[in-house]
Amino acid sequence: MTVVIAVAAGSVGALARYLATGAIQSATRSAMPVGTAVVNIVGALLLGVTIGGLDPTRVVTLALAGFLGGFTTFSTWMVETVGLGIVPKPTYRAIINLVVMPALGVALAALGFVIAN
Repeated sequence: MTVVIAVAAGSVGALARYLATGAIQSATRSAMPVGTAVVNIVGALLLGVTIGGLDPTRVVTLALAGFLGGFTTFSTWMVETVGLGIVPKPTYRAIINLVVMPALGVALAALGFVIAN
C-alpha cells in the first residue's frame, strides 16, 4: 500500500509541477527558467519541513514526500542549465543557474528542517 501512495502522490506532484512551472514561466517571460526555480525552491523548503517535523512512518509523511518529490525536478533543472548555454562556452545565466539553485535549495531544505524542529 505504501508504494501505491508514493506513486499516486508523486504523480499528482508531477502534474502540479507541470502546471505551476508553465504558469510561472509564462507570467515572468524571463530568459531564466524561473518556473523550475520556484517549484524547486518551494519544494525544497516544504520537504525540509515535512521530513524534519513529521514521523517518517506515517502515511501522511509518505504522501507529502511523494508529492514533493514529484513536484520538484532535478533533471529538468539540469537540462535547462545546459539549454542556457554550458557548451561550448558557459554563459553567465547557465553559471548562475548551476551555482545558485543547488545552494539555495539545500539552504531552504535545511531551513525547513530547522523550522519543523
